[in-house]
Amino acid sequence: MKRIILTLAALAAFGLSASAQSKNFTLGKWVEVQNAILKELNRSYVDSLEVGRIQRAGVDAMLGALDPYTQYIPEEEQEDFQMMLTSTYGGVGALIYKPDVNGNVLINEPYEGSPAAKAGLRCGDEVTAIDGVSTHGLTSAESSERMRGKPGTTVVLSVKKLRSGDGWKAGDVIDVPVVRERIILPSMEYAGMLNERDGYIYLSKFTEGVGQDIRDAFEKLKAQGMQRLVLDLRGNGGGVMNEAVNIVSLFVPRGSVVVTAKGRRKATEQVYKTTSDPLDTQIPILVLVDSGSASASEIVSGALQDYDRATIAGTRTYGKGLVQSIRPLPYDGQLKVTTAKYYTPSGRCVQAIDYSHRNEDGSVGHIPDSLTQTFTTAHGRTVRDGGGITPDHTVKAHRYSRLTYSVVYSGILEQYALEYVRSHASIPALEDFHFTEYEDFIAFAKDKTFDYRSSARALFDEMKKSLAEDGLTEALSGELSALEKSLEMDKETFLRLKKEEIIPFIEEEIAVRYYFQQAGIQVRLRYDTQLREALGLPDVSTTANL
Repeated sequence: MKRIILTLAALAAFGLSASAQSKNFTLGKWVEVQNAILKELNRSYVDSLEVGRIQRAGVDAMLGALDPYTQYIPEEEQEDFQMMLTSTYGGVGALIYKPDVNGNVLINEPYEGSPAAKAGLRCGDEVTAIDGVSTHGLTSAESSERMRGKPGTTVVLSVKKLRSGDGWKAGDVIDVPVVRERIILPSMEYAGMLNERDGYIYLSKFTEGVGQDIRDAFEKLKAQGMQRLVLDLRGNGGGVMNEAVNIVSLFVPRGSVVVTAKGRRKATEQVYKTTSDPLDTQIPILVLVDSGSASASEIVSGALQDYDRATIAGTRTYGKGLVQSIRPLPYDGQLKVTTAKYYTPSGRCVQAIDYSHRNEDGSVGHIPDSLTQTFTTAHGRTVRDGGGITPDHTVKAHRYSRLTYSVVYSGILEQYALEYVRSHASIPALEDFHFTEYEDFIAFAKDKTFDYRSSARALFDEMKKSLAEDGLTEALSGELSALEKSLEMDKETFLRLKKEEIIPFIEEEIAVRYYFQQAGIQVRLRYDTQLREALGLPDVSTTANL
């Protein structure tokens, strides 16, 4: 028996060793093959070879075959990557707009309290030079790069002022020294009372320190009489996992499991628990989510749902249940690599079963119940895994027309807002401001180039192409002409038809030019039908067992 046991142990060890050797051989083989291919291409290829570009394309294709989130970050892209993680950079703190590479840079939106705002730069001011270098011929990205720099350093902007001010007249070009600062783009973009009962916090991403921001905002809202918290995570693509844990910690007892990360090996499993006493375990919470809510947003909404601590409303979340870690690479590069999947307190993995096939908006497609597992919340409600967090109440957002999307994404609203600022020195207080000059907007927009076809007309044009490919256009010419005529609508008529949809976007664009970014969110809340419907929903959460 002893001999048999020793023999089996030896065979097992040999098997493990053989497996490791096989993997090492395969890895070595393909490294050698790749190097041989590059050398041969470099020696024989008919055109000059950009080895760096080819190598980068190969690396990106290799990582892309794994999942959408494992990425190579070379040294030259480190700053942008860090900005994505921290939402900070050194600069003047203003969004710029450059409609023409041969024109000037326009100050579009200075951030409230930023160096640009403190230096007196306002929307509509034109930057003609940056540290003596003309902005003519510079792209928007090149202009932005010249404005950025180490905090504490000074950049001199030559500015053509839109309006008269201290010692200058409108149209004067003056040199404005601006001391760069560490610009922090807020992750918690707005906090305020919606009404006498409901406090509202809009969180756009999870960056370092945002948990403390939520804590501070919650206490201020509570002091203003808040009786229910609305936490808006719509469109929030995630960020730092620890901040998600910190936010959940505010509302559930100390020592509660928030999320578990499981990698390929059991030894790498990590359980993240709350480590501080909560602020409030009683106040009702309404969490708003949609198909853009991903990663850390799903950790927060999933944990609060599993503990029956919040009511989740909106539409199903994105379904990103993967954890990325940063690993150093040669030549100061980094590898952002997926190392684990995460699981909510009930045991759900919110990762979509197949993340390579999604709806057009990125959301998870239909997943049959037969492919998912059921789990239970703290109070016995059934929840499922397999593709994001399914809300307790499904509340769909307003669906905008194709024309409205076209107007918004074409930049026409942005251009019009700048024109509006040029002709309006001020607007009423935000609560009294309503855009009433829509005919003026139509006159502006009708001469701009954008796709103003209706969805039906766009489908008709695609159908005509298919009929032409099948050789059926001539046979159906009469019917096609009649249908085309019925779908025809000129640009002005269509813009008037969609007036009620477009006005809120115009109001938002104008408001931020006069009252900074938070004003845009306040305008957006005026027209948020999804939020209004969610506020009237019954509360499914309960605190009996907390």
